[in-house]
Amino acid sequence: MTTIRQLTAYLESIAPLAYQESYDNAGLIVGDPNTPITGVLVTLDTTEAVIDEAVARGCNLVVAHHPIVFRGLKKLNGKNYVERTVIKAIKNEVAIYASHTNLDNVAGGVNAKIAEKLGLQEVQILAPKAQTLSKLVVYTPDADLPAVLQAVYEAGAGRIGAYDHCSFRMGGTGTFRPLNGSNPVVGTVDRDETVQEQRLEVLLPTHLEGAIVAAMKQAHSYEVPAYDLYALTNSNQTVGSGAVGNLPAPMSGANWLMYLKETMQLPLIRHTALPDRPIRRIAVCGGAGSFLLADALRAGADAFVTADYKYHEFFDAEGRLIICDIGHYESEVCTKELIGGLLAKKFTTFAVILSGIDTNPVQYFT
Repeated sequence: MTTIRQLTAYLESIAPLAYQESYDNAGLIVGDPNTPITGVLVTLDTTEAVIDEAVARGCNLVVAHHPIVFRGLKKLNGKNYVERTVIKAIKNEVAIYASHTNLDNVAGGVNAKIAEKLGLQEVQILAPKAQTLSKLVVYTPDADLPAVLQAVYEAGAGRIGAYDHCSFRMGGTGTFRPLNGSNPVVGTVDRDETVQEQRLEVLLPTHLEGAIVAAMKQAHSYEVPAYDLYALTNSNQTVGSGAVGNLPAPMSGANWLMYLKETMQLPLIRHTALPDRPIRRIAVCGGAGSFLLADALRAGADAFVTADYKYHEFFDAEGRLIICDIGHYESEVCTKELIGGLLAKKFTTFAVILSGIDTNPVQYFT
């Protein structure tokens, strides 16, 4: 049977925990990772009612977007909904896993799902992150090159955007002299040796450095392979905040708001003044996204769809785009579809169920 560890490893291959923000608490929050899965309930938020639903539907794992434990718990005595939810989960042997800002920060994640629902085209990450890439340079004899390449590719190196198996190679001459105590594959102790080698360069996600270097060493025939690791400041076009894309055709401001309301099934939209110009380029950020306004402007967005805008922050638009605050829950509830679709496609030995509970704590009087 599939274990919780196997399922979470799959989710983390898509949204690595290394990409969560420093304040976040994504990952397995409650439960034993070695437990076989009987069923998975997918939700935006984990509440007591969601745990009850999981038990009623035979699910011993809840996969949520928002972590139920966000700040440290010093006591567990049921004084608030967080503690009561955790206690109920433990009592009923229901594990809780959260994929939060790490799922926000990857291509194909939450913001890509919002862009998909809005029908946006030519979608890109709005604010790509830097300092998430490294470069491995390794010197290999010609005969080792195919095995080393295959090993580092399989470990996750050599991917650039929508391309994989990317590398640079350059031939040259390597020199060394084995010393006493060495066990050289090529050469003799105390004699200078010259070998035709390839300088192989590949990009890799920084968080996979250890695994990729280990795979390289395993495939390399030399007792002590020569290699360098470089930290890069390049922006990573597959990791970052928000998304931006284009509507299939321009709309007037009023038609855009109506389209947004109907598409995202919104009770209302808080927005800035509508401009006279057509609306075509749209920036999005699930949840609280005001920190991305400057990025949306740099990307040439006509509208910015997000949530949790404060009163004075609306002034920052200054007529340059429409800020569309659609509500935190409303902007991210589609995450259930995203996670549920990923799991249902990968795992077929247990049910993957989307929670039927509306966990939105905000109500609207209209």
